[in-house]
Amino acid sequence: MSDAFIVGVGQTVFARHPGRTLRDLAVEAALAAVEDAGLDVGQIDAVFFANTAQGYHEGQHSIRAQVALQGTPLSGTAMINVENACAGGSTALHLAGLAVRSGQYRRVLALGADKLFVPDDPGKTFGAFATAFDVSKAEEHLARLLDLRQQSVAALRARRPELAGRLVEPQGGGSHSVFMDVYSAFAIWHMARYGSTPEQLAAIAAKNHRHGAANPKAQIRLEMTPEAVLADRVVSWPLTRSMCAPVGDGAAAAVVVDEPGMRACPGRAVRIRASTLASGTHRAVDATAEDVAARTASAAYRQAGLGPRDVHVAELHDATAFGELHQLEVLGFCEEGRGGEFALAGDGAVGGRQPINPSGGLECRGHPISASGLAQIHELVLQLRGEAVGRQVEGARIALAENGGGNLGYEEAALCIHILEA
Repeated sequence: MSDAFIVGVGQTVFARHPGRTLRDLAVEAALAAVEDAGLDVGQIDAVFFANTAQGYHEGQHSIRAQVALQGTPLSGTAMINVENACAGGSTALHLAGLAVRSGQYRRVLALGADKLFVPDDPGKTFGAFATAFDVSKAEEHLARLLDLRQQSVAALRARRPELAGRLVEPQGGGSHSVFMDVYSAFAIWHMARYGSTPEQLAAIAAKNHRHGAANPKAQIRLEMTPEAVLADRVVSWPLTRSMCAPVGDGAAAAVVVDEPGMRACPGRAVRIRASTLASGTHRAVDATAEDVAARTASAAYRQAGLGPRDVHVAELHDATAFGELHQLEVLGFCEEGRGGEFALAGDGAVGGRQPINPSGGLECRGHPISASGLAQIHELVLQLRGEAVGRQVEGARIALAENGGGNLGYEEAALCIHILEA
């Protein structure tokens, strides 16, 4: 099969947009990507449209793309609806790349859009996340994760009493996604096993706040010190509010073309060197070599003919600061158990050894579910073009995006990796 190239990207500002519809956001991102590619909308052969929450919030299922894009210049184009939890946007890109490489289409738009913010009903906002489990076994699944947390707390008290003394037990009445409790359980497990600390998580969050402050598309543009991150409101210990992705709305898009289309965009095209997608399993919690991200990344490295040390800049799925720490390890950017040390050393900052989340990541750029994976691509394309003003990674030629979603067992239900080359 032939290569596929990204020649245009677009993204809305991620924020709470109570006065804008899903269609407003989707069309803005789509038209921005097509314009960035130097194409007319009529030249787009197909659209892969990712959306997760519209069915839950509005009851619109089945034909979300066709409804969102009706009455626009894209109306009448071939449209394929994609739903893959928080990995929806990157899955749309994965499919778009396959469609172009197969020769089925020459110019394809991958588009992800979601509206999560419900002004009058925060419970409904967070309830959307709870659908990304096996709902037929939700009680059993959550009981297993609660048991993991309790076992990890006991291990923390036995092995790391200095950390256990700082533990804050969950308080009733909190308003947050159930995924924050999932990340909390894994963070405590990691602390008990490897000795990672809240200070290391705070270093990750502070770094992402610094990056996000330089990103005009980011939802949170506020620099914070590690001390301020630690002092913020506890969501689910050891995670504070500043370590967690905010709720918001937004859309992002990318135009994928074949080689002739690439040659029409000199200096603007980015090659998709690898694109891999895999699903989670019910592995043992300590079987980290079988982690879905480790398996998917291994396949991507093989496909690209590269290794983790060849990556100049990466966007990782940091729904919490611990998410970034975990992915640093399983993707091979540092040794297992050393993600916190990587963060404290400043290796993941712009100007560091291997910059991570120069966009601010989900923690600061925001996380409108199906838009997040394509927002990562938006950032990395800017980086590879040398256009990421205020946060540019100098000399970046190879970039990696990791985007996961949902939960099965002890890992993501769906996870996608892209490796891009300038």
